[in-house]
Amino acid sequence: MIKDKEYEVIDEQVSIIMPAYNCQDFIGKAIESVINQTYPNWELIIVDDCSSDQTVEIINDYAKQESRIILKRNKENRGAAYSRNKGIKYAQGEYIAFLDSDDLWDQKKLEMQVDFMKKNKSLFSCTYYRKINEKGEETGQYIKDKSKIYYMDLLKNCPGNSTVMYNAKILGKTFIPDIKKRNDYVMWLKVIKKAGHMETMNCVLGSHRVREGSLSKNKFDLVKYHWYVYRKIERLNLAYSSYLIFYWSLKGVKRSIKIG
Repeated sequence: MIKDKEYEVIDEQVSIIMPAYNCQDFIGKAIESVINQTYPNWELIIVDDCSSDQTVEIINDYAKQESRIILKRNKENRGAAYSRNKGIKYAQGEYIAFLDSDDLWDQKKLEMQVDFMKKNKSLFSCTYYRKINEKGEETGQYIKDKSKIYYMDLLKNCPGNSTVMYNAKILGKTFIPDIKKRNDYVMWLKVIKKAGHMETMNCVLGSHRVREGSLSKNKFDLVKYHWYVYRKIERLNLAYSSYLIFYWSLKGVKRSIKIG
């Protein structure tokens, strides 16, 4: 299949979007989890957001050996939403997938998910995933979801960003407002309005890295962003927005108790 680093076109191409900022300790493993995919027809678009560590050097080392890796750099620090939009702008694939710079994919993730979407005529999908710690060790926590997710379900639960894929050939590219947090969540809410629903693969195909302090970091700030999403972006009424904030807050408390 591989001839002088030129890759035969096999099935549809998947464009993988990866924002990066000061992630030198983890991005190498994330990139390797893409390179090791059994599905060969992909491009990895990494958008560096003015990293001050060795992130860019690490990306360039991989890009020199792998022509499917494309590095784009922001002229100034703009945040994850801007970087995701920039990556999507350059994407050439029929499918668009996302991988955070500290997360990992199982080797058959793309192969299985593309096959699942084609067989089920799915336009928008996600998978189960596991949680790992900073050292890459499994925590024993697995995140699952309903087999079919609709807009009202998505308002109460956000799929793992690094598990999501949508058919950009049919749905078109989806861009997001330039907000600091929950910008991936806003994207899924926009995509699901086009797709009608999201389908969940009932198998674990990725790992989400939980970094030190991230579980309890600024919960009130996250609530503020959820409120902004519901009221300003989704334009939900006051009563239902308040209910959703209560729901998310209660879910966060239960998760903290369980972990603690």
